[in-house]
Amino acid sequence: MYKLDLPVDYKEAAAIERRRQMEEERKSRIFNAKTRTIGVDRQAIDQQIFDKKQYEEYERRRHEAFAADAVRNDMIAEMLQKRQEEDIRALARAENEFRSLHQQPSSRREFDLYDPDALKKDKPARVHDDDPRCGISSLQKFDGEDLNGKARSKFQAEQARNWFSEQMQEKEQAKQNQDMADKLYDLKMRELDERACDLAKAEQDCRRAIEMATKDFNAAQDRERKEKERLKKQQDLDDNLTEIANHIYGDILTENPAVSQSAFGPHRVIPDRWKGMTPQQLEKIRNDQERQRMENERLRQEEELRNKEWERQQNANARAGLLLEREMERKRKDLEKQQADENRRLALEQKAHLDFLDKEVYTNPPTASYFMQFNTTTR
Repeated sequence: MYKLDLPVDYKEAAAIERRRQMEEERKSRIFNAKTRTIGVDRQAIDQQIFDKKQYEEYERRRHEAFAADAVRNDMIAEMLQKRQEEDIRALARAENEFRSLHQQPSSRREFDLYDPDALKKDKPARVHDDDPRCGISSLQKFDGEDLNGKARSKFQAEQARNWFSEQMQEKEQAKQNQDMADKLYDLKMRELDERACDLAKAEQDCRRAIEMATKDFNAAQDRERKEKERLKKQQDLDDNLTEIANHIYGDILTENPAVSQSAFGPHRVIPDRWKGMTPQQLEKIRNDQERQRMENERLRQEEELRNKEWERQQNANARAGLLLEREMERKRKDLEKQQADENRRLALEQKAHLDFLDKEVYTNPPTASYFMQFNTTTR
């Protein structure tokens, strides 16, 4: 007997209920045509929404960071601008101080044109007779006035004496220089003459040595030429004697049959060197021809026997093929008859099977409730 009063296992009941709930959710997803065809993934959509919010938060923080950087850069630019303005003001103060200390009106180049104390600082019109400011139109010095005439005459006499002494010294020095130059010129000319004599003597010695060397070279060349001519004559004589001996004892005059053999094979000869066949060669050719004739006659007889045997075998094969073809035709007709009988039997069996299905098997046609039992679960 089955025990029906067993206690309920709540853990197993919860598991069964959980599986039933999961099955219902799966059915709602599978049998919902819209969800099945569109294929909405709730988890993927939630992940996309979460990613989008994170990206928006990242962009918001990024813009805030850029704004803070912009504010900081503006403050730095304002501080730099203030520092630049202070530097400009300090530079202007330093420039004004430098002008007040080092660029006074009295240090200007054209200050003498508008100096208020110019008359107090001006020199007198004439200091002495040699004042360079006293020109022709200065009206400070006139003809006939010579306040320094004695001093000037004394200075001129002293100057003339100095000039004369300097001219005498220059003349004496020029004479000494000329004498020294003449002496050096004579020494140089003497040295050049001696050097020319030495060069002429060396040139004569060199020319004499060249003439002797040329003479010896010409004599050596003459001896070498004579020796070459003698050797050439001896070589020509030896070549002529060798050629005569070759002609006398050569293959042409001795009619050597080996000369007519060609390099293309021992069965070929050179026509311009061939002296004709020997009697032994002619006899050998006749014997070979007779042997070839007999061999051809034997081969002809064998060919005739072979052809007769081949015709006999062809006739026998034709008769055997005809008998074999008749046997195969008889077997083919028997096989076709058996196949027709088998087809009729199979047709009768198939007809009986169809009658059995229509009358015995297919007596209960399916109703609508039969088709409603499908697609009720997800498994």
